[in-house]
Amino acid sequence: MTNPAQTGPITAASVPSRVTPSAGSRTAPSIGPRTAPSIGPSGAPNTEPRTAPNTEPRTGSRSAQRRVIRAQHQDIDDKPFIVIWEVTRACQLVCKHCRADAQTRADPRQLSTAQGKALLDDIARWDTPRPLVVLTGGDPFERADLAELVAYGTAAGLSVALSPSVTPKFTAERLAELHRAGAKAVSLSLDGARPQTHDAFRGFEGTYAATRRAATTVRDEGLRLQVNTTVTRDNVHELPQLLGDVLEMGVGLWSVFFLVPTGRGEHLGALAAEEVEDVLHWLADVSSLVAIKTTEAPQYRRVVIQRAAARASNLPLPVTGPLHDQLVADTVEVLGHEIVPTRVPRPPIDVNAGRGFVFVDHTGDVYPSGFLPFRCGSVKDAGLRRIYRESPILRSLRRPEEFGGSCGRCEFRDVCGGSRSRAYAVTGDLLGADPSCVWQPGAVAPATSVAGLPATAVAGLPAVGPSAAGGPGDTIGSAPWPE
Repeated sequence: MTNPAQTGPITAASVPSRVTPSAGSRTAPSIGPRTAPSIGPSGAPNTEPRTAPNTEPRTGSRSAQRRVIRAQHQDIDDKPFIVIWEVTRACQLVCKHCRADAQTRADPRQLSTAQGKALLDDIARWDTPRPLVVLTGGDPFERADLAELVAYGTAAGLSVALSPSVTPKFTAERLAELHRAGAKAVSLSLDGARPQTHDAFRGFEGTYAATRRAATTVRDEGLRLQVNTTVTRDNVHELPQLLGDVLEMGVGLWSVFFLVPTGRGEHLGALAAEEVEDVLHWLADVSSLVAIKTTEAPQYRRVVIQRAAARASNLPLPVTGPLHDQLVADTVEVLGHEIVPTRVPRPPIDVNAGRGFVFVDHTGDVYPSGFLPFRCGSVKDAGLRRIYRESPILRSLRRPEEFGGSCGRCEFRDVCGGSRSRAYAVTGDLLGADPSCVWQPGAVAPATSVAGLPATAVAGLPAVGPSAAGGPGDTIGSAPWPE
């Protein structure tokens, strides 16, 4: 078995074939240093270390608690970690996976400039650290008053990021205006390593090339760059090539979205639960090359915890399937015969729909997320702060012990909770089990759960079962993007 602390190089030929480990464990190729020049977010606005001796946390040290997962600072019943505001439904693209029925013209009911400023004022009334604010759409660049809104929110003390579409409205001049107004970061979507794949996703030929140019524009302007990728069965095998693109583009954060079969995405091929698990383990493998976050796959936090616990106990990692093996082999081929960690892996934060995360649509209606059609109120009638604190729907999503099925019984429920959007889309039960998760609660010994980690490695994590270690809230600085 490979030593858990191994940092030596691997090559495609050295990737071991799948073996049959003891129950509840797995073997996985370690990703160690390479001798080629580092491939990483050169020049990216990133305060985390650029190099690390190993891709897994050293769980015996004080810093280990910062390298497993992060807990939210604030009382999750009082305020969210992040607010996503869909400033308009208008968009010129026709994306296959879109949760919304985007339209070419703005809805006349969308929040006016004055109403938008009132929303930003309400968010700013929360004490510090205030929620992060992401202006999305549709395409936020469809709003003529976007810079005015960004400047207003920034002046109110909010950290504002943008999630635009790549259309002719995305120009260097417009981006510079928004940067001057106070925008901190921009996320762009890249759903394939080949133009054919991405362009088919977005509905227009040439979008892939335009997105690559837009990424350069964002970096040249000095803004933080996030790339969003939606994973389906049609593009999952392009992930290693996409990783290469992400590194080449100098991306600060790669957000991997696991398709929720709703809206236009209802007819796309979502991954099976076993495939999701394989991709999550691969993302953990490469998280020392670029900062990773997952969307609608909160079980990534469970995977990160299990990997850290297994290494802390000198055990092999949980077994994975053929998709993981192929992704690892393809990654070695794309990046070279040896792979070098260029950063300490970014620890995921325990945010979920309605639990640290809230969505405001273009008309001011509030939802747990953009993928859950449960209206919790309107900012036109009541402030967002009141809605977030008092909505019965939002409050129920912050009580994972009351979830049904395996999610409610799971020892990881307080740091995961499952994708509420996928549970509802597939089963019709908002509080039901997430069908995309393979984990069976209590399936293995505590050594591969949070309880298997030294207390110093889990300080700051909420208790996740009667035998789990726990501690006070984590005090790590806010991340620039939602989980």
